Amino acid sequence: MNNLIPNYLPAYVLVGTFAVVAAVLFGLRSTLKASGLPARERRRVLWGGSALLAAWLFAALLPSWLGFYQGGLSGIPTIQYGVLIPMVAGVALFRQWPALRRIIELVPQRWIVGVQVYRVLGLIFLVLYAGGRLPGEFAWPAGAGDVMVGLLAPIAAIAYARGGRESGGLLRAWNLLGIADLVVALTTGFLTSPSPLQMLAFDRPNHLVTMFPLVMIPVFLVPLSVLLHLASLEKLRQPEIEPRVLNPLLAGRQG
Repeated sequence: MNNLIPNYLPAYVLVGTFAVVAAVLFGLRSTLKASGLPARERRRVLWGGSALLAAWLFAALLPSWLGFYQGGLSGIPTIQYGVLIPMVAGVALFRQWPALRRIIELVPQRWIVGVQVYRVLGLIFLVLYAGGRLPGEFAWPAGAGDVMVGLLAPIAAIAYARGGRESGGLLRAWNLLGIADLVVALTTGFLTSPSPLQMLAFDRPNHLVTMFPLVMIPVFLVPLSVLLHLASLEKLRQPEIEPRVLNPLLAGRQG
């Protein structure tokens, strides 16, 4: 089965994943710096956020590497756990951790949106399809959708930065498009992967998407993207907060 994995794939997926993590941490650091919080408080929140993201990455990486999500015709799929648990945990953490809610309030909308330019990494699905390693029923909607959403991300971010609340409708549409793309990718990935529930691509089953390293996309980057979309939509419901001195971080929203 490992002959399905081309030599370039581990580097592509892992370097891309770590680059996305670095971008998220850079955005967190920049946000905290602009917030005007005392240096000690900034370091505490930055290290806390870094530890949380690192733990999430490790929790996705280890079972992926051990083959926990790898599908089979006789086994019950497990990849749904890697996709859904991080999203549920992220929403719960947002509701229960005031510091996280405050950070999201402070992070500029243009950054939450613009960082999703990393979605163009989904081009790999089309490359793998061209090489005969993925079924078209999955690769075309997942790959083309991701590339489109990724290319539109900086455009939507710039439009919102220039137009503010007046361009909120455009930003909301981009977020809904991005979520729909992920739902389609997950659905086609599930239906084309070997399992008792497979309904598509019997001539070319989607083995690769549940194998390491490609499985890191659905179990890490997809939940991260969904949570970023939800954060952006939540910010559209709230008044804009300028990056200025807001201390303490855990205080309630200013009127």
